[in-house]
Amino acid sequence: MARGRKQGGGRKEPRFGLAAAMADLRLDPKDRIPAGEDAPKKSAAKKKPVEPDDEDDVPAREPKAAPPKPKPSRGQSRWGLSIGRMAYWALVCGLWGVIALVGVVVWAGAHLPPIQSLEIPKRPPTIDIVGVDGTMLAQRGEMAGANVALKDLPPYLPKAFIAIEDRRFYQHWGIDPIGIARALVANILHRGVSQGGSTLTQQLAKNLFLTQERTLARKLQEAELALWLERKYSKREILELYLNRVYFGSGAYGVEAAAQRYFGKSAKQVTIGEAAMLAGLVKSPSRLAPNRNPEGAAKRAQTVLAAMADAKFITEAQAQAQIAHPSVAVKPAGAGTVNYVADWIGEVLDDLVGQIEQSIVVETTIDPKLQAVAEAAVIDELAAKSVKFNVSQGALVAMTPDGAVRAMVGGRNYADSQFNRAVTAKRQPGSAFKPFVYLTAIEQGLTPDTVRQDAPLDLKGWKPENYSREYFGPVTLTQALAMSLNTVAVRVGLEVGPKNVVRTAHRLGIASKLDPNPSIALGTSEVSMIELVGAYAPFANGGVGVSPHVVTRIKTLDGKLLYMRQSEPPAQVIEPRNAAMMNQMMQETLISGTAKKAEIPGWVAAGKTGTSQDFRDAWFIGYTARLVTGVWLGNDDNSPTKKATGGGLPVEVWTRFMRAAHQGVPVAALPNAQGSGLAPTLAQITSQISAPSAPGANAATTARAAPSGRGTTRPEAAAGLDGWLVDRLFGGQR
Repeated sequence: MARGRKQGGGRKEPRFGLAAAMADLRLDPKDRIPAGEDAPKKSAAKKKPVEPDDEDDVPAREPKAAPPKPKPSRGQSRWGLSIGRMAYWALVCGLWGVIALVGVVVWAGAHLPPIQSLEIPKRPPTIDIVGVDGTMLAQRGEMAGANVALKDLPPYLPKAFIAIEDRRFYQHWGIDPIGIARALVANILHRGVSQGGSTLTQQLAKNLFLTQERTLARKLQEAELALWLERKYSKREILELYLNRVYFGSGAYGVEAAAQRYFGKSAKQVTIGEAAMLAGLVKSPSRLAPNRNPEGAAKRAQTVLAAMADAKFITEAQAQAQIAHPSVAVKPAGAGTVNYVADWIGEVLDDLVGQIEQSIVVETTIDPKLQAVAEAAVIDELAAKSVKFNVSQGALVAMTPDGAVRAMVGGRNYADSQFNRAVTAKRQPGSAFKPFVYLTAIEQGLTPDTVRQDAPLDLKGWKPENYSREYFGPVTLTQALAMSLNTVAVRVGLEVGPKNVVRTAHRLGIASKLDPNPSIALGTSEVSMIELVGAYAPFANGGVGVSPHVVTRIKTLDGKLLYMRQSEPPAQVIEPRNAAMMNQMMQETLISGTAKKAEIPGWVAAGKTGTSQDFRDAWFIGYTARLVTGVWLGNDDNSPTKKATGGGLPVEVWTRFMRAAHQGVPVAALPNAQGSGLAPTLAQITSQISAPSAPGANAATTARAAPSGRGTTRPEAAAGLDGWLVDRLFGGQR
């Protein structure tokens, strides 16, 4: 009954507060929405009976179920997951990227020398080569000019570099983030590398301490060193260091060297246009060097001038005025072939002063004016006649009778070939070797008037011949030398002994190995031009041996003397009387012989032509009391020329050079030379000729292979009994 009363609605105790309020909000079971008709009814039967509450008579109710959450759509679920994953991996990658960057920076810094031990490296030593008058001829080494202070430069010069290379130089601390960002944007827009973000300080760090390789590690090291430079030096010091160390192309380091190289003046004197051109070179010095690419250099200078005007460093009117009159690079005197001299000097410096550890000045015997004349004489002759005679190269050496080299041309074009044909090349001298044969004969008692037979000769199958195949019978040694008769030279050489001929040549200065065989009289052993010209010098100075030389003094930039050439004690290699006789004989070569075209008005000159086998080499060595000059023309591959003889092209080059070299110089006679005095002998030999050659015969002579197996020369034709006879016999050609 009690249970029934409780269910039927027994007494309820009143409740107050939050519990009462919550009770009032509960739904009565009868107020609930009934389940659908098809809902299973047995679920209610399975309910457990509700136990009465211990505190009141209100029946206990089932706990209210939580409303179900709406399920997200499949697209929304995937999108949220993707964003989450992207954020996660972006964070992970970013962290690892930072770690990697820090690691690379640490690694790059670890491979630098300790910052506290870094010092600005010394400038590499340079070699300034100056002429006998003190003018600059060439530079070797790194070709760095003297340091110039920023205060000594015109203000627009450093501003030109700031305008084009680093406009914010005075605002950044070595690295310019704004500049890097600007360059990055420009490069992206141009789809390539159109701008660089390196500051002047970074460029200086690279030039001083790093290589030119383009790697991330090198760029990081560059940035670290730039920060160190900015901490250690002021902006003015950094800018001054930069201007004195940056590379400007053509071997020039620093603004002073570049100004001297391109404009022939000090950096203190450059104009606004020249300053703009120098600043423009930094981008690509090899490609924009004004001596190689004047158009490209001028165009780049216009860009720099526009940048200077934009930065208000110069006015727009100044920029336009300089653009209208672009700067032009100058060509220093003797540029080109004088580099052969510089190379030769470089080869002997180690013997003179040892290892070069500081910048030096080398004073030489080279006369810049004569060097320019020699260069023009060789180049112009080749330009006019190289095709006609199939001659591609030439060389010239001129020295004083005491061996001081005044001019040297080692080839046609130094830029195309640095091979020095005046010093390094060994060629057959041909008949230019004959004076050593006749000097040996004079020293053994023969005289210029000694008569020997010009007739066919057969030496165990070797038959040296004159080119014209004409023989003059009895001739004097003077005529035989002047007309370059082969048979007489061989006969005399055999008479005095080939070994004695070799000893004579070595005594006079020939250093090359000479083969003492019968063909030595025809110059079949190879020699260099410098030693051959040096061996002729004793004829010009009265018989004293010389050592060809070009260096007189070497000193440091501050004037400390490192080397001075000492005068050598005179060594008499030819008796003065014998030298005088040889001079008389070789004078006749220029008067009536194979070198009749070699004439210097007012001067007494002597010499000898030479043409080697198959016309491979054409020589003339001639001298006065002032200069001894040798000229060679031929081909590097030793291929035959088209009958180029020593009396032709070499004589023309020699005459042009020697006439210019002797202008305004007091006339001086050769030692003991009294004139040829050979008229009776000429008359005598003329009467002996019974059958003159046909006109137009070539000036060279031929020689068949010598028994030694080496080639022999084809010296000049018998020429010059007198002017009329030469013209009749050989058409005037030597």
